Amino acid sequence: MATYQEFIQQNEDRDGVRFSWNLWPSSRLEATRLVVPVSCLFTPLKERPDLPPVQYEPVLCSRANCKAVLNPLCQVDYRAKIWACNFCFQRNPVSTPQWTKLSCRPKHYSTIEYRGRGPPTPLIFLYVVDTCLEEEDLQALKESLQMSLSLLPPNALVGLITFGRMVQVHELSCEGIAKSYVFRGTKELSSKQIQEMLGLTNPAASGRPVAPQDPAATCRFLQPVHKVDMNLTDLLGELQRDPWPVLQGKRPLRSTGIALSIAVGLLEGTFPNTGARVMMFMGGPPTQGPGMVVGDELKTPIRSWHDITKDNARHLKKATKYYEALANRAAVNGHSIDIYACALDQTGLLEMKCLSNLTGGHIAMGDSFNTSLFKQTFQRVFSKDYSGEFRMAFGGTLEVKTSRELKVSGAIGPCVSLNAKGPCISENEVGVGGTNQWKICSLSPSTTLALYFEVVNQHNAPIPQGGRGAVQFVTQYQHSNTQRRIRVTTVARNWADAQSQIQHIESSFDQEASAVIMARLGVFRAESEEGPDVLRWLDRQLIRLCQKFGQFNKDDPTSFKLSESLSLYPQFMFHLRRSPFLQVFNNSPDECSYYRHHFVRQDLTQSLIMIQPILYSYSFHGPPEPVLLDSGSILPDRILLMDTFFQLVIYHGETIAQWRKAGYQEQPEYENFKHLLVAPVDDAQEILQTRFPMPRYIDTEHGGSQARFLLSKVNPSQTHNNLYSWGQETGAPILTDDVSLQVFMDHLKKLAVSSAA
Repeated sequence: MATYQEFIQQNEDRDGVRFSWNLWPSSRLEATRLVVPVSCLFTPLKERPDLPPVQYEPVLCSRANCKAVLNPLCQVDYRAKIWACNFCFQRNPVSTPQWTKLSCRPKHYSTIEYRGRGPPTPLIFLYVVDTCLEEEDLQALKESLQMSLSLLPPNALVGLITFGRMVQVHELSCEGIAKSYVFRGTKELSSKQIQEMLGLTNPAASGRPVAPQDPAATCRFLQPVHKVDMNLTDLLGELQRDPWPVLQGKRPLRSTGIALSIAVGLLEGTFPNTGARVMMFMGGPPTQGPGMVVGDELKTPIRSWHDITKDNARHLKKATKYYEALANRAAVNGHSIDIYACALDQTGLLEMKCLSNLTGGHIAMGDSFNTSLFKQTFQRVFSKDYSGEFRMAFGGTLEVKTSRELKVSGAIGPCVSLNAKGPCISENEVGVGGTNQWKICSLSPSTTLALYFEVVNQHNAPIPQGGRGAVQFVTQYQHSNTQRRIRVTTVARNWADAQSQIQHIESSFDQEASAVIMARLGVFRAESEEGPDVLRWLDRQLIRLCQKFGQFNKDDPTSFKLSESLSLYPQFMFHLRRSPFLQVFNNSPDECSYYRHHFVRQDLTQSLIMIQPILYSYSFHGPPEPVLLDSGSILPDRILLMDTFFQLVIYHGETIAQWRKAGYQEQPEYENFKHLLVAPVDDAQEILQTRFPMPRYIDTEHGGSQARFLLSKVNPSQTHNNLYSWGQETGAPILTDDVSLQVFMDHLKKLAVSSAA
């Protein structure tokens, strides 16, 4: 019989689903006592090379408020040609064409992909480019954009908007002459005004936008790549820095807000309700017009956390509101917005994050467009899968259906609510709630949502022995090969009586998924609540979970024990409390926004690395081995490789650093030392070549200024306070007042066993 661990792994590989509990408590009361809600991480487009789409549409339940898709959990009466829906129990007669599909349906497939109806829709990319850049930066960006044109399929539509003090919308159909429409960067325009000025409305049709099928509507600003490849390559090559002079002590005037407003308005008028990508490249903060984040006086710094807590961030609320309105307009139409921000100072990501968070767009952050960090990250946006197709999907919607004992509380991830109403929606909202349908404008194979459920079955109405609860995920999206696709995943779990089967429920706990699910809840709360309040909430949940499942004698902390299925959970919470998702100290508002943006969309493996980085140790004694993320692992004769997802840090211990400085690796008799130095670099390269976004690569050593990246992450089991209680050569003391994991666990045990609690 498979263990729960094997069962969990099989389900993730097959369906892209990880539940917090794999045996569900059969009543509302018992579910609330479990502390961690019944919830899951779901990766809608998990890569499945063995799952070709079937060439027909799904068979739906005939009940109007159900419409669940036929799946392997349904009962089928082959003689009467009837199938019973496992969600609403409706008996559905099957027509002859449907029967043919039914008889050849894959009976064991819990996930199946269908070809949808509708004409193919082109891929649309609209570049929005900041020209207030240094010459070297602008040149590097132009080359990256020209490179990206060669990666696009020939029939993809592409457009170009540039901005500085003014905003220019470039006409791409003009042969031999560069023509653009120029807009003032300070004047806010409605979507209708933008479309009229660009000539996108048809006067005969009383000002309504022209239908997207009409090529005349799009030919000037959005053109097929194969038609304008040479033209656009030349146009990008000739782009100049913004011509407006910048006086000493001033910032360049950047009309980012208006440029984005025009991009959203252009796509609204030409391709409503069609997948499209706005790709914005900026080298500094918006400094004029609606959406400005800071003024043009350099002596006025951009807002810090201190300014925000003291309510001194003058433009924060107004700019955030402006970008949220733009993000919602884009999301409604299925258009995603990417932000590529490269500058040494902050660029306004805090105010603009919603543009990407609500539309599924990417955020990439770097120091300059002329770095491999940006160039590689941007190139990976266009990476291909095993069948040569882009790893991106457009205009997606996710619908979640549940059996009667469950209701949907909400979702946390790169999505917006579609405000659907139905019988399976809970009144207790978690994250983006009050609906069971969400729009996800852009998806990749790693895009992962956290979904939260509520058990609504009453305590006095027991579920029959052997009963199962079911959840169905229906993801509709535009594939990068321009087809509509529908992927349906249907999963079920057994109900259990929490009073007689509490040990079975406990062993079904997925501590890795639960850590990420609770962390997402914490990050979601941190957007609207004070940091200390979120930490207190997380601590309370952890204490309650330990009181529920820990084995202990009252008021005796030394007797406290957790079973194997929960043993790692407290240390995940310890590292989460210290992470940049919840601790704003030492991170700018933009950096926090960037880290949180990626955390709420990555899959389980990457999310766990973000919470608790991985540490490998390299020595002369054998192959690299994973070691504890602890100051005790920092030894003078070791090299450490730490992966935090956002950074890859290679740290050379004190002795190794001295040998390296002395140049021993250059001498033939120390070849084994040379191999030792190269090994972590090779392993880091493997990660650097595949991860999106590309991590920052840091090579440091004992006493180096960048050693702080490692020292701030490890558990400070040895600090300057307890240094003398440790023997020699057991690790490096950390100069910090943070508590160690040991102290954290001691406090946790004390609180969990306390009779006062």
